[in-house]
Amino acid sequence: MSDAIVMGINSVYHESSACVLSGSDVRAMVEEERLSRVKRAKPSRVDNADVLPERAIRWCLDTAGVRADDVDFFALSYDPELRSTPDEPYIEGDWGSPTGEAMFLDKIRSIPARLSELLGIDVTERVVWVPHHVSHASSAYFASPYDDAAILSIDGIGEAATVLLARGRGLDVEPLGEVMYPHSLGMLWERCSMFVGLGLNDAGKIMALAGFGDPRFFGNEFEKLVQLTPDGFTVDTDYVAFRANRDRFDELFGPPRPRDEDVSARDAHIAAALQTTTERIFVHLASILERKTGLSKLCMAGGVALNCIGVDAIARETSFKDIFVQPAANDAGTALGAALYTAHTRAGVQSRYVMRHPYLGPRFDDADVEAALRDSGIAFERSADAPAEAARRIAAGQVVGWFQGATELGPRALGNRSILADPRTPTSKELINLLVKHREYFRPFAPSVLEEHAFEWFHVPVRSISLGFMSFACAARADKAAHIPAVLHVDGTSRLQVVGRELNPRYHRLISEFHALTGVPVVLNTSFNGPTEPIVNTPADALRTFQTSGMDALVLGDYVVERRERRVRATYS
Repeated sequence: MSDAIVMGINSVYHESSACVLSGSDVRAMVEEERLSRVKRAKPSRVDNADVLPERAIRWCLDTAGVRADDVDFFALSYDPELRSTPDEPYIEGDWGSPTGEAMFLDKIRSIPARLSELLGIDVTERVVWVPHHVSHASSAYFASPYDDAAILSIDGIGEAATVLLARGRGLDVEPLGEVMYPHSLGMLWERCSMFVGLGLNDAGKIMALAGFGDPRFFGNEFEKLVQLTPDGFTVDTDYVAFRANRDRFDELFGPPRPRDEDVSARDAHIAAALQTTTERIFVHLASILERKTGLSKLCMAGGVALNCIGVDAIARETSFKDIFVQPAANDAGTALGAALYTAHTRAGVQSRYVMRHPYLGPRFDDADVEAALRDSGIAFERSADAPAEAARRIAAGQVVGWFQGATELGPRALGNRSILADPRTPTSKELINLLVKHREYFRPFAPSVLEEHAFEWFHVPVRSISLGFMSFACAARADKAAHIPAVLHVDGTSRLQVVGRELNPRYHRLISEFHALTGVPVVLNTSFNGPTEPIVNTPADALRTFQTSGMDALVLGDYVVERRERRVRATYS
């Protein structure tokens, strides 16, 4: 069945998504949040695993030109038969409790019926349950350019595992080891985030805050909390009860910070020690895979794999120099992994897919853009050379919204739905936070650098197509750092995106024009969204966010919208 049609669906926890494959070709993939405009699509609860990504499912079928009747397999990224829960404290009716777990499993097992109802046909005989971490692992390995590689999947929890060590060889994913709940690095990040007064899903903020702290301050406390073992690691459950939503961190770190108080140096020290512990775990798990496989290629997925500093530690401290990190490493990517795994292991598809770019979502051309502009009533002009115009504006100190082509996959803007600014101006970061993002002061912005100059400007430890996906944190070279202060974190690192012509020709041209104007082959890049919304998807989304922000200009395809109100511009001198 080399031309088998497989639909992958993730809905069990959050970050709901769908995709359609024809053979190994990804015909369409999108995260539900981009269509529903609800961040992460839904909260992770015991009572909503059967709430499907309906918009994503319909869009994928329509875009692929496929009827539900044509789909050979519906691959779901969870296997309820693998669910188990240890004897631990819990909140009645919630995770880990008999009633909560029964409800959760009932909701999962009702997904085939809910899907059949949505599609108007009985699909239950075509449903394939793919284990959660196998889905993560497959999303990385089967999308990588490697035909023999170690695989590391690491997140909060799947069915019962929190980590999967595996080997991908040919068309097979072979499990080599697991770390089981309650030993969860992902959940430890959640509890630490709550303890320092941030949100449950604020891992990125903690990683940023870590740069302001000293990991030695609470190093001994984290050594009590997390221990390495020959097969992985353990978390001391005397100090934290994840499903009871409680901990004894106050005995280690002092009282928790109320959410209405400012982040303190103590909180930064906690974040720094957590980050250092994470890097230690990453390197330890990678070293186990080195010994088990003897390979130099590594594929990574799972929400914790988005920790680009930890990925960089693996590149620096192990023999893995070919590293592929799937850009939607979070749960959204499991729809792709479940579909690819099913295509290869159930449908007999022999050809391999390589994710050379992440631009798989809804695509809008100039006709779509012009229609949205006319509907909005906003004044606009058509540019003869939009990339060059955007570059000129950025070089003049403007903050520019940049919207083109298809929506990128994953939580990071990679040049199709981005807000761009001048990296040479120290105030660019503060300006974007003030005008658009309203983010905490300690959160950095990313540099997008031309591929042909990346190694000249940054210490890049690997050569990988994932350099185009912001998967690594790289330090700027000493002689270049002073030229790009707006994209350097306090520790001197950057979550780097390397932009080649093959990855994104139009974005590459914008940065090339900026380089010609300034001598700097880098622009500041952050995601195009407001403070509480997902990354914009449609031209109408972009216009709405632009109108409620203080951006100077918006470039949509070949069209330019300029803010008419004047503001003081931060220019380079």
